[in-house]
Amino acid sequence: MPRFSVIVPAYQVQAYLPACLESVLSQSYDDLELIVVDDRSPDACGEIADEFAARDPRVRTVRTARHEGPGSAPDEGPGPARNAGIAEATGDYLVFLDGDDTLTPHALRSIAERLKETGEPDVLVHGHALVPWTGEIVRDPFAGVLTEQGPAPFRLEDRPGLLRVRASAWNKVCRREFVGDGGFAFPPGRHTDLPWTYPVLMAAESVATLERVCVHHRQRSVPAVSGRAGFDVFDQYDRVFGYVDARPELAQWRPVLFRRMVDDLWAVFSGRDRLPRDTRAEFLRRARDHYRAHRTPGHPAPVGSRLRHTTIRLNLYRTHRALELGQLLGRRIARRTVRLATALRAAALRLHYRVQLRLPVRADRALFAAYGGRGHGCNPGALEEAFRTLAPHIRTAWVAAPEHHHTIPTATRRVTPDTAAYWTALARSKYLVHNTDFDRRLVKRPGQVLVQTHHGTPLKHMGLDLQERPAAARDVDFDALLRGVGQWDYVLSPNRHATLTWERVHPGRYTVLPYGQPRNDVFQRATSEDVRRLRESLGVPEGTVAILYAPTHRDYRRTQHIRLDLERLLRRLGPGFLVLARAHHRHGGPLVPVPTPRVIDVSDHPSVESLCLASDALVTDYSSLMFDYAGLDRPIVIHADDREAFEAARGTYVDLRSFAPGAIARSEDELIDIFASGHWRGSRSTQLRSAFRERFCPYDDGRAAERVVRHVVLGEPQSPPVIPPAERHPVPSAAAAAGRAPLTSVPRPAAEPTTVARTTVMETTATVAETTATETL
Repeated sequence: MPRFSVIVPAYQVQAYLPACLESVLSQSYDDLELIVVDDRSPDACGEIADEFAARDPRVRTVRTARHEGPGSAPDEGPGPARNAGIAEATGDYLVFLDGDDTLTPHALRSIAERLKETGEPDVLVHGHALVPWTGEIVRDPFAGVLTEQGPAPFRLEDRPGLLRVRASAWNKVCRREFVGDGGFAFPPGRHTDLPWTYPVLMAAESVATLERVCVHHRQRSVPAVSGRAGFDVFDQYDRVFGYVDARPELAQWRPVLFRRMVDDLWAVFSGRDRLPRDTRAEFLRRARDHYRAHRTPGHPAPVGSRLRHTTIRLNLYRTHRALELGQLLGRRIARRTVRLATALRAAALRLHYRVQLRLPVRADRALFAAYGGRGHGCNPGALEEAFRTLAPHIRTAWVAAPEHHHTIPTATRRVTPDTAAYWTALARSKYLVHNTDFDRRLVKRPGQVLVQTHHGTPLKHMGLDLQERPAAARDVDFDALLRGVGQWDYVLSPNRHATLTWERVHPGRYTVLPYGQPRNDVFQRATSEDVRRLRESLGVPEGTVAILYAPTHRDYRRTQHIRLDLERLLRRLGPGFLVLARAHHRHGGPLVPVPTPRVIDVSDHPSVESLCLASDALVTDYSSLMFDYAGLDRPIVIHADDREAFEAARGTYVDLRSFAPGAIARSEDELIDIFASGHWRGSRSTQLRSAFRERFCPYDDGRAAERVVRHVVLGEPQSPPVIPPAERHPVPSAAAAAGRAPLTSVPRPAAEPTTVARTTVMETTATVAETTATETL
């Protein structure tokens, strides 16, 4: 008897079915059977299912008698197919997937562990994410209801908020015996999940939740409901209320279910392409009848939904239609008004800039920016502080969007991009400092000094080298890039490798300043008290090893999903570890959609240097942050499970296989072994890091910003001298300061498959550390 019976109805999903089935069969938890129900699909779904069944004994194909679709009888939906799968299932728990859904990696293992933790509940509700046709991943807005904090398992009355989670079969795991004893089955129809979800949750004696996203539910561009199929929602809610009415003990749920019914009826009525236009009036009339039939007196409508309740209750179709037309007209007028106002404003700003260009450059002004308008930080942030300290006669200003103004020091003027103040500062400030590029409309004037700081040592291919990398260069305007380079006066360089690379990929007449990275000065100046305070502000418990996980951007992928199962990593390593997850600045959002107490998303933290100081080790792939972190002299672990794809799409200048900053993991299991056995801070890793630091951090002695200001502003190019790496003393990590010995090994469960080439994680630290660090990616 398998642990899970995964049931997949298949009807006209031939383009998506292979990925769905592969996502199940590739799970790290393989105690399962996969039942593919060919619902007499007219495409190749049946053949695909048979092919998978022929190559994997865990797969079985079941065929229904018939499937009525558009043009004949009403579409029966996936309900009968799911029932056919339930009849064939032998597993302890039933898992439902649509044919175009996918399980996330390690989802079944997480579900199995949660079921064991909560005492084998009747129902487990897990997290899911929607995947529109555009490809981005959208988390369920009610995901917070699935918190695992508090007693578990529980009954629905203890957590009634679960009824707000999407009423679908594919975000729930149900105990097969519970389903059989309760006589639960899917009715025919397009909204078949409604009369399944609510009765199952209300009848369950024990319910548990799992916050982790286990299913990606695809939303294709075709309409979800067409023709009169939308009217099926009335029959389904009749079934729901019929179930409740037959059981007086469930009467308390009628008001809640009634509000859900109104929300669903409104979604069908108002949704685009959900109903043919000539049926909308009829739909609203039937909605009014259902409203009156199922309403529970004494329970007023919520304030936020009274308009929809009133529209349905009084059948205000004509009023609603008039409001719709008015809103449509208002939106059109508003769009045209906004376009006109935008054009007038842009013309006024262009005229203002031209006027400012005719006024004198002010030698006592400096303008700074980083990452195209983000907050105060990186190399420009460190230089801005040095300007105020060493050249107080110069007034500094920082360009940032309003949501980042709180990161700017009070002594620094705040400037919002594309405003009159912005163009004034850009036209009249003598010193312009940025780590990418200022506005392409910038007209650099005689007397202005533009300092390009960059934001790290180049590891990935940059500049003109991207001409041979179309996946990475699709948004690069090389002519504009060269025009921008032609405006640079100074370029900061942290090491010889960077100097040679910048001069080749950004050819220009600028002067290279090999003075180190100003943003890393804090590594040599911070104290142990600073580290303690930073960890406390981030919520890192004392005595915990904090791993900073900072993956880089993938140019060859449209969606930047996380490549590690951080929850699994921490489960294997135990309570002594914690992850600080930091997304790349091009990621556009948090790295972890739902943070937990042991996985803290720090993507919005204004200072990556503070995160480095607060952490005990860095895990990255191809991020240039490894070069900065080496200056801290703390352990670095490379997790590179897609080296071939990354090299083909972007390419790297440094071969980490032959010159690594520490241990290298080719898979998630290897990464777990490196930390579990202590190799991440073993003697071999320390040797590798030392050599890496000597090569790439020759100038990061804590005085880089001072050298830049003295050279560029004060005309003192020879001071101060660089302190050799051997004489530097960066602040130790919290783990090193505590003097803890390397952690003992964490044995792997015998049932868990592994791809690690080493014989066991219990080998001696010295031997395995050397093996891990020198193996190829």
